[in-house]
Amino acid sequence: MSDRRRNADDDRPAEALSVSEVTARVKQTLETTFGDVWVTGEVSNLVRASSGHLYLSLKDDGAVLKAVVWRGTVPTLAIEPADGLEVICHGRLEVYPPRGSYQLTIDRLHAVGTGTLEARLRKLHAALDSEGIFAPARKRPLPAFPRRVAVVTSPSGAAIADFLQTFRRRWRGCELLVVPARVQGAGAAEELAAALAVVGRVVPAIDVVALIRGGGSLEDLWSFNEEVLVRAVAASPVPVVSGVGHEIDVSLCDLAADVRALTPTDAAVRIAPDAVQVAGLLASHAERMRTGLARRVETARERLGHYARSRILIDPSRIVIDRRALVADRAGRLERLVRVAVDRAQERLRAGAARLDAGSPLKLLARGYSVTTVEGSTAPLTSVDATASGATIVTQLADGRLASTVTAIDRLPIVPQERIPSHAAAR
Repeated sequence: MSDRRRNADDDRPAEALSVSEVTARVKQTLETTFGDVWVTGEVSNLVRASSGHLYLSLKDDGAVLKAVVWRGTVPTLAIEPADGLEVICHGRLEVYPPRGSYQLTIDRLHAVGTGTLEARLRKLHAALDSEGIFAPARKRPLPAFPRRVAVVTSPSGAAIADFLQTFRRRWRGCELLVVPARVQGAGAAEELAAALAVVGRVVPAIDVVALIRGGGSLEDLWSFNEEVLVRAVAASPVPVVSGVGHEIDVSLCDLAADVRALTPTDAAVRIAPDAVQVAGLLASHAERMRTGLARRVETARERLGHYARSRILIDPSRIVIDRRALVADRAGRLERLVRVAVDRAQERLRAGAARLDAGSPLKLLARGYSVTTVEGSTAPLTSVDATASGATIVTQLADGRLASTVTAIDRLPIVPQERIPSHAAAR
C-alpha cells in the first residue's frame, strides 16, 4: 500500500497549475489569437436584457458559439438581429473566468446575402396584409394647402437637405417641424415609431408627416420593414407620406403609408403645392373675376338704359291704365264664362226634370192604369194569392181611390212556357 502511494506521489508534476492560472492562460491565448475575427452563423436564443444588452448564440450544423452585443454597440449595428437570421459578425473572443466560458463580443453585424431578409419580408408582408394594413380603403387624402408639416428622419442625412430644399422652392406658406430619429441600424425602427407618436401629439396639430430616408441596400433600409414601425405608420393620426430610398426601393412602410413617394424629393413635391402654379391659378381666377364683373356691369348698364327708355318710367300713369284695362278684360271674360256655365246647368236641370216627369207613376195612372193594395198594406197587389174572399182592397186611380170587397177569386190557368207560340211570345 505504501509502495503504491509512493509511486503515485512520484508521478505528480513538480508544479501544478491552479484553475485560475489555466483559465488565465486560455484567456490570453484566445483573446490574442481571436482578437479580430469574423464569424458566420444563424442567430438563436436572442434575448434583449433590461439593461439594453443583447445576448444570443451563433450556430451552424456542428457547434454553438455564445455571443453578446453591449448596449452601447446596439445602435451601431447595420441590422437588428433576430432568431433564424443568417448573419456575419465581427468581434473578438473573450473569456469569462468566473464561469470558465468564452463568448464572442460583437461590434458589427450584417445579414448574409438578402435571401433570409427577403423571406422575412415576405412573411411579414403576408401577415400584415391579412390584417388590412395595406388596404387602399385606409388611405387618407393629403390637404391641398398644409399649414404644418413634420419630417421624421435623421437630421444629418442628405435626405433632409433634399427635402427641405425642394419644399422651400415650391412653397413657403407652411411651417416645417423636423423630428430627429435614426434611420438605420438596430433600434432605429423603434426610434422612428416613437417619433411618429410624438408628431401625433403636437399642438397645434400637424397636417402631414413625411417619413424619409435616402437610398441604400435592403439591409440599410431594413428598419422601414420592421413590424413596429409599419404598425406605427398605419396607426398614425396624421396622414403619412413615405419617401424611403430610391424609386426601385419599396418598403413595408411605403405600402402602409397614405401616400408612397419615390424619393425624399418626391415626398416634398407630393406635400408642397407649387407656388408658381398656384400664382398662375390665382391670376387666372382674378382675370376671370375681372372679366365677369365687367360683363355684369355692362349688362346692368344696358338694362338700366332700357328701363330709362321704357314708357313706364316716362309716364308712370300708364301702369294704372294698363292694369285697369287688363282687369276689365278679365272681368268681361269671367262674366261670359259664368253665364255660359249657368245656361248649361239650366239645360241639364230641364232635361232631368223631363226624364223624371216621363217616368212618374201619376202619368201612368192618368192613362187608365191603377195600383191596387190590400187595405192596411202599401205593397202593390200582384197575385190573387195575396188576398182572400171578403178582403177589402184599395184601388189608386189618377184622381182618387176606391175601396172594394173581394166577393170571388178567379185564377187564370198557367200555360207552360214551351207551349206558348213563338209569335205570341214576340208580341
